[in-house]
Amino acid sequence: MNIRFGKKFAKQYSKCPVKIKKALSLRLEIFKKNPFHPILNNHSLIGRYLQNRSINITGDWRAIYSEVIENKEKVAIFLALGTHSQLYK
Repeated sequence: MNIRFGKKFAKQYSKCPVKIKKALSLRLEIFKKNPFHPILNNHSLIGRYLQNRSINITGDWRAIYSEVIENKEKVAIFLALGTHSQLYK
């Protein structure tokens, strides 16, 4: 699966701690191989993030993404990154 990053995600990524950036990098490698690996806790969302999905980066940090089809391939567009309380206010 191809991965892209939205503007909001890129901005949030630039502000997050180095520890989280490293954890995200590792989780994205797992995500590329198997988006539903149990360690990611990949799940659909409701409310303002309806039709999006979330994966766990650490115990409290999440990455929210949307799936689209481009040129007959699935693309995950990461939309937001933050702690559980930052994202789900």
